Amino acid sequence: MPMQAVRPKILGFISEQASAWLVALVVLLAGSALTVIVAWAAADLYQQQVRQRFQLLVNERYTRIQERFEDQEQRLGSLQRFFVNSGDVSRAEFDGFAQPLLLNARAYAWAPRIFREQRSLFEQDISRQRGVPFSIRELNTVGELARAAERDEYVPVLFSQTQSLLGSPLGFDLLAQPLRRSVLERAQHSGKLAVSQPMQLVGVEPAYAAGVLLVAPVSKVADTEPYGFVMAVISMRQLVADGLPRSNRDNLVMQIVDTSDTQQRVLYESSNAVGDSDLRAARRLVLGDHVYALSLRASEIFDKSNHSSMRAILAMGVLLSALLSALLYVLVSQRQRALKLVEQRTVQLRAREQELRGAHGQLRSVLNAATQVAIIATDLRGVINTFNAGAEQMLGLKAEEVLGHLTLESLHVGVELEARAGLLSLALGKRIPPSQAMLVESPDSQHEAREWTLVRKDGSQLTVNMLATVLLDDYGLWVGYLAIYLDVTQQKRAYEALAARDRLLKKLSAHVPGGIFQFTHEPQDNWRFIYASEGMRDIYEIELSVLQQDAGRVFERIHPLDAERVRASIRLSALQLSHWREEYRVQLPQRGLRWIRGEATPEELPGGGTLWHGYVSDISDLKRVEEELRALSITDSLTGIYNRRYFQDRLKGEVLRLNRNCGALSLIMLDIDHFKRINDQHGHGVGDAVLQELCKRIGQRVRRTDVFCRLGGEEFAVLCPNTDGTQAYSLATQLWQSLRDTSMEPVGIVTASFGVASWRIDEDIDGLLLRADSAVYVAKQAGRDRVEACGSGQALMPDGL
Repeated sequence: MPMQAVRPKILGFISEQASAWLVALVVLLAGSALTVIVAWAAADLYQQQVRQRFQLLVNERYTRIQERFEDQEQRLGSLQRFFVNSGDVSRAEFDGFAQPLLLNARAYAWAPRIFREQRSLFEQDISRQRGVPFSIRELNTVGELARAAERDEYVPVLFSQTQSLLGSPLGFDLLAQPLRRSVLERAQHSGKLAVSQPMQLVGVEPAYAAGVLLVAPVSKVADTEPYGFVMAVISMRQLVADGLPRSNRDNLVMQIVDTSDTQQRVLYESSNAVGDSDLRAARRLVLGDHVYALSLRASEIFDKSNHSSMRAILAMGVLLSALLSALLYVLVSQRQRALKLVEQRTVQLRAREQELRGAHGQLRSVLNAATQVAIIATDLRGVINTFNAGAEQMLGLKAEEVLGHLTLESLHVGVELEARAGLLSLALGKRIPPSQAMLVESPDSQHEAREWTLVRKDGSQLTVNMLATVLLDDYGLWVGYLAIYLDVTQQKRAYEALAARDRLLKKLSAHVPGGIFQFTHEPQDNWRFIYASEGMRDIYEIELSVLQQDAGRVFERIHPLDAERVRASIRLSALQLSHWREEYRVQLPQRGLRWIRGEATPEELPGGGTLWHGYVSDISDLKRVEEELRALSITDSLTGIYNRRYFQDRLKGEVLRLNRNCGALSLIMLDIDHFKRINDQHGHGVGDAVLQELCKRIGQRVRRTDVFCRLGGEEFAVLCPNTDGTQAYSLATQLWQSLRDTSMEPVGIVTASFGVASWRIDEDIDGLLLRADSAVYVAKQAGRDRVEACGSGQALMPDGL
């Protein structure tokens, strides 16, 4: 049959006679047309996806803000129920309940209703409880707090819990200001939560100043006049923006307006830029008795991250079409040239075939002479074409049953071939089929005999060693494979029987962490290891042969402070035949100091003495982790100094010591001036560096007995045991001066406000902290960058209400 009649078409549909240039041109035009269609369909899909992404972002943002509004209502509601159910509430009880509620709220307060005839008695009672003069106050014409004028009813602030270090405006009459009076009257008449019109909060950053006052009436019995009000001061930016993405990463531009505000003042507005797209949405937010309008638009960041990919699709489609055209051109042209070469080689191979037939008969006679070895040859497809007499005897098959019918793979166990093929595929980085698993060698074991399992004609199995090699012709081309098999079934059984005991023992010792041993203590005080696993060498860095000769070498490794304790515990275990367990240190030549844990069970020997069966393990990592966990629990991760938890524990301990033995104790508190400005202008990375440099300078100047801690943010404290107020003030002055002497790059001179307080007899921890905090506040109010000592303990003016 002529060769032209059996040639397949290229890729199944391209004729060999077709021009390579024509095929490439057709593919390029078809690919370009398909690209245009895909790009047109993708454009419409892109617009739908952008709108869907925007709606998902809007829904997520609305849900988050509404949840925060509801959370604030629930927190104030819980404070309202606390007053309703608790009866008479003290200041300490109020602080203990309200302080955990300060999340996304500036302050919480309690203000009772006081009538004209109750005012004098109320002021006297509160002054007696607080130990300082107290009066109901209001703002005068110059904006200062002064005694309130006479009127029928007052709602003065009695308790307050705030995030600010400035304290609270206790005694301020909320009815003296119209905005607050309005919200109190609405809460009183409705008996439910009421929200004020937008107001400017005092003493906070300008960006957080816009906020509202949330008020809830407190009544003993439902549907009765309230006897007071609980309030929450809420900064709208703090409530809404905290936890949202930064402005340079936010996909939405957001604005919140009070719908009941006639001036339509904006309570919150995002600082990022609005995008060019027309995507926008509006939602309705509810807080108390007010409804707020939430407006959302797509930002520039959203537009940039959702740009159209039409141009990229067109470019990639045209490029892929061009590459496919070039590939087909090369494939068609190379295929045509290759067919011409194949025709030439076919003529030469037919001539060589005649010569090989003559040599085949002679080779067959030689192979059949080897009756103890199976010799099997295959062609490139794996079909057996040579099967000598040794193979017939080994497998129970006749040559005529095998030649041209069976493959080499059919003689092997399939599961074994699949497992070997998987290992070879991983080692060589390409897939090896099971049919080739016995013929391919891994890179590290070339031309070595390998053990395989063959299947006889009767179904039985035998273990053989197989050596496979490639058969080459005179031109170095592969023509098949040659496999030589040697039956090693009996040899393998004998080897396995001899090695069974050693394998079992090695497996047991290898799977035990550390080392296992048998140790004897003979009546003549002779210590000896009669068995030691490989792990014992790693534990003590002593060779096993040395261990078995002289057990005293182990005690030379034990730390001098632990050696006698270990010897005594061994003697006690021998005396009482009790379980031995010890943790001790060893000093090793290479690994240094290590911690070891040992356990053993003793038994009495018939001739006297004791035999222990046990193990030892290295627990150095466990000991190190225990020390690291203890250090991490009391250390600030950023600055490396003690944290707030350690400060509170030490302060409690010092106060207990002073209550028992008397003595002196002082506390220095400091707060970095304008630290938020540093973060805003230079970034949080520079702010962290400033905190670290400040801790370095102060840490070099405090005394060894002082405790330097970071309380949180830019607030620090130095606890000074056995130090009176004069000494503490002198130390605070030195610390203050150390900050002003040298600037910090790149922010310049960084200053701080210091407050000093000394412990008084029978004073509790809260009192000492309050006085030190008040001194810091005085330093801030006096212009910052100074040291103030607090003597009166009187709290000063606040920020929120």
